[in-house]
Amino acid sequence: MSAGPVGVVSTPQTAGGKVVALETYDVRFPTSVTRLGSDAMNPSPDYAVAYVILRTDAGDGFSGHGYAFTIGAGNDVQVAAVRALEPYVVGVDVEGLCADLGGFSRRLVGESPLRWLGPEKGVMHMAIGAVVNAAWDLASKRAGKPLWQYLSELSPGEVIALADFRYLEDAISPTEAIEILEAVMPGRAERTSLLMERGYPAYTTAPGWLGYSDEKLALLCEEAVESGFKQVKIKVGGDLVDDLRRCRLVRDILGPEVALAVDANQVWDVPTAIRWIRALEQFDLAWVEEPTNPDDILGLAAIRRDVFPVPIATGENVANRVIFKQLLQAKALDVMQIDACRVAGVNENIINLLLAAKFGVRVCPHAGGVGLCEAVQHIAMFDFVSVSASMVGRQIEWIDNLHEHFVNPAQVVAGHYRLPTTPGASTEMRGESIIEYAFPHGPAWQASERTRA
Repeated sequence: MSAGPVGVVSTPQTAGGKVVALETYDVRFPTSVTRLGSDAMNPSPDYAVAYVILRTDAGDGFSGHGYAFTIGAGNDVQVAAVRALEPYVVGVDVEGLCADLGGFSRRLVGESPLRWLGPEKGVMHMAIGAVVNAAWDLASKRAGKPLWQYLSELSPGEVIALADFRYLEDAISPTEAIEILEAVMPGRAERTSLLMERGYPAYTTAPGWLGYSDEKLALLCEEAVESGFKQVKIKVGGDLVDDLRRCRLVRDILGPEVALAVDANQVWDVPTAIRWIRALEQFDLAWVEEPTNPDDILGLAAIRRDVFPVPIATGENVANRVIFKQLLQAKALDVMQIDACRVAGVNENIINLLLAAKFGVRVCPHAGGVGLCEAVQHIAMFDFVSVSASMVGRQIEWIDNLHEHFVNPAQVVAGHYRLPTTPGASTEMRGESIIEYAFPHGPAWQASERTRA
C-alpha cells in the first residue's frame, strides 16, 4: 500500500485475533408517517436495516459494521438470514480474513446450503452482502484508510483477485479486466486530488416522493436548485395525468440548466412503459428509471429500443453480476445503478464496475434509503480513481435523511459528495440509534405505536 493522500488518516494494522461474534439488529425508522420514500410500488415504506457487527478479540478495538437495506415489513426475515451466516464467520482468523477478502466472499457465495437458498439472489445474497461489507469496514479500519482509498491503492492484480468471474467470461475475462485497470493507473493520483478538491457529483431525489403535495414538491425543487444540484429525480407511475402535471411543474422550476430524471419503480409492463415514456419525453428526461420488472432483460431492451433516445436506467434491484452482464449484452440500459446492499457486497460491485467499463456504460449508483449514501459513495469514488476514470454524466443519488444516525455520515455540499477521510466504510451506526429504533421494542417504536393508537 502507498502512503495516504494529505488529509486522510493512515495508521498501521494491528496483528492477531479471531472473529468472536456476529451481532444482528432489526433497526427500522417510521418514515411512512411523513410519506418519505413513497413511490408507485411502495406507498408507505419504513426505511430499515438488517444490521450486523463483526466483533473480534484482536485487541485493537476495531469491529466491522454492515447492513442490508429493506423497507420495513420483512426486515426480521433479512436479520434471520444474516444471523444464519454466523457459523461461517465466527472463528475466522482476522488477519487471514483481511488478507483474502476475495476468498472470503467466494466462500460465502459458494457455500452449498446458502447457495441453494438463492442461488445468488434474495435475502440470503443480501445477507452475504451485509457481512462482506462489514468485513471491508473492518479491514479498512485496520489499515487506517477510508474504504475508497483502501481499494484505490490496490494493484490491478489485487483488484482482480477480489472479483468472481464465474459465468462472466463470455462478457469480460480477467485479462480484459486487468487491461482496463492498468490503462487508468497513470492518473490515479490526479483523480484522487480532484476528489479531495471538488468531491463527487450528486443528484437529489428528496423533492420527488409520490406522496408529496404539489406545493411541497415545488418548494423542495426550488431548494434543490439553490443547493447546487444539477439533477432532480421524481417518482412517476401512479397516474399519467398526475405525472404530466408534476413533470411540467418541476421542469418549469428547474429550467433548462438542471436535469430531470423520473423513476417508475417497476410498475409498468412493457407496452405501458413505452406509451408512458413517450408521453413524458417532452420534458427532456435525463433518464427513466426501472420502467419495468428488473429481471425482464428482453423487456427492458425492447423499451430502450422503442423510446430511444430517452435513456433507460436500472440496477438498484438487480440481484447479481450475471443479470448485469445480460443487461449489458442485450443493450437494455444506458445507466447502471449499482446498489451497495443489493448484491453480495463490495466484491460483486467491483465486478459490476468492470463490466460497465468494458461495455462503456456510465454508473450512477442508487442511494438514499438509510445508509445507502454512506456505503455506495466509496464504490463510486473507487470507480473514478481506478476503474472508469470518469465523472462525465455520473452522479450518486442523494436523499438528505437519516444520516445523523451514522458515526461518519455522508456529506453533500454544493451538489457534491465530500470525500470521506475517516478509516472504514462509513457504515457504522451510532449505538444510541440502534437502541432507539430497534424494532419492535425500541423507544421510537413504542412512541410511534402510542401516536398511532
